[in-house]
Amino acid sequence: MAAVETAHRESPTIALPGLGRALISAGKLGQKSAEEIFRKASANRTSFIAELTGSGAVSAFDLAHTMSYAFAAPLVDIDALDSQRLPKGLLDPKICSAYRIVVLSKRNNRLIVATADPSDQDAAEKIKFSTQMGVDWVIAEYDKLLKLVDVNSATATETMEEIIGSEFEFDEMAADGLSENEQATTVSEVEDAPVVKFLHKMLLDAFSMRASDLHFEPYEHNYRVRFRIDGELREIASPPVAIKDKLASRIKVISRMDISEKRVPQDGKMKLKIGPNRVIDFRVSTLPTLFGEKIVIRILDPNSAKLGIDALGYEQEEKDRLMAAVSRPYGMILVTGPTGSGKTVSLYTCLNILNKPGVNIATAEDPAEITLSGVNQVNMNEKAGLTFAAALKSFLRQDPDVIMVGEIRDLETADIAIKAAQTGHLVLSTLHTNDAPTTLTRMRNMGIAPFNIASSVILITAQRLARRLCNNCKAVIDIPKKALVDAGFENRDLDGSWQSYRPVGCSSCNNGYKGRVGIYQVMPVSEEIQRIILRDGSALDIAHQSKREGVRSLRQSGLQKVKMGLTSLEEVLAVTNE
Repeated sequence: MAAVETAHRESPTIALPGLGRALISAGKLGQKSAEEIFRKASANRTSFIAELTGSGAVSAFDLAHTMSYAFAAPLVDIDALDSQRLPKGLLDPKICSAYRIVVLSKRNNRLIVATADPSDQDAAEKIKFSTQMGVDWVIAEYDKLLKLVDVNSATATETMEEIIGSEFEFDEMAADGLSENEQATTVSEVEDAPVVKFLHKMLLDAFSMRASDLHFEPYEHNYRVRFRIDGELREIASPPVAIKDKLASRIKVISRMDISEKRVPQDGKMKLKIGPNRVIDFRVSTLPTLFGEKIVIRILDPNSAKLGIDALGYEQEEKDRLMAAVSRPYGMILVTGPTGSGKTVSLYTCLNILNKPGVNIATAEDPAEITLSGVNQVNMNEKAGLTFAAALKSFLRQDPDVIMVGEIRDLETADIAIKAAQTGHLVLSTLHTNDAPTTLTRMRNMGIAPFNIASSVILITAQRLARRLCNNCKAVIDIPKKALVDAGFENRDLDGSWQSYRPVGCSSCNNGYKGRVGIYQVMPVSEEIQRIILRDGSALDIAHQSKREGVRSLRQSGLQKVKMGLTSLEEVLAVTNE
């Protein structure tokens, strides 16, 4: 009896992993064999599944079919997949390599992941924590899965080498003009490899995911990085809190900011060289918060101003109205909309059309976001006394043909801009208003005389950006007629000649959307609208008159995009208000 008890103490029951228990339940493996394999795996410091298939106790083929049946999960043949077409960037390659998994696709907020061991809860929790998405397992044969994981891991390694290689570096000119202390800090930060690699990776990921902004946000117990993709913020990474100060210093030095000043907001710019012939500009903004400096980096794509007016999403009628106004020799064109609605790109598209050898163009911006060759661009510097008003006064002594003012913020700037428009100059600018008719009453409320508004403003464009439906996965949806009418469709639109679509989500898009499309209200200031302005009419009076003249509201323009299948009805309702 004592011998039996001693033997029992020397051979305690082993806590087998879920994979082993599933194989025992299915009759594919005996208890003793499973325990022996587990001991060998522990001794050799390998995984249970590697030791299992390597010993030949269960073949990879039998294992896959058993797991598929036991966990009611689909079985996939990895060899039938094109590894080049698998989604990239959805999950850290290190996680894929560590747990021997491969991401096959994304559906809504869930990842479809191939594995040989669906019982691995650690892998599932790691994926959820890293991506903030759920996991749906599909089963693959372990040996085939290993080959694909190794291929993807090698590709990821090559990508990281490209990230930190000589072909991807910050513009060396960015450090010019710094003090000796700042230069010393620059050297120190450059040598901090983890910070350099992390920042480079975030910027490269932002490019590949078509992000417009990167947010680096410190909190008391965590630090997060978010990207704004197609107008929506998405959490991308959660680096250690300890990295926040070094990362902030790194970015501030490159952006020519004062690294010793952490109490007030700062603005700067930096350049990033990608390859021998491509340089990307960034606008950087810092903001002191309770637990460190929040940094927002906006990606400035100089090619966006060269896309052409057709790429912005104007309907033909709207495009004709805008082109007619741009071709006028004098007058004021105003672009309105909230922050991030694409006003700058619209203005620069117009400037690019006007940018010819015989035209003198000057811009006053805070700051200049897109560099355009042939255009005289001036950055505002209020500390030095260079305000919009001061710049405009100087422009009028520089023999300009076209003037662009980044934003009309006060009465003095508005007065000078209007006088310029009345004296033979074409003036382009922006205002923050909800739509085109309210822009005119907003100018009146700023203190501008009705006569000056009526005699200078020739066209107003209000705009929004709506997410564009992904062509690969969008699906037809049957929307009740009453809902369409309530949204703003008229009975003549409901003739059955078009279909509504809804977002679905796939590996190549962001929850069913990919890119954005412009929604525009282009309102020329006609003689009748001028009369309404002169008699101090309301925005409602102007809106009714513009409707009689065939000007679509923002909602109506958005509904046109729904009819064309470019976006969804829910997206239009979200970005327009009536």
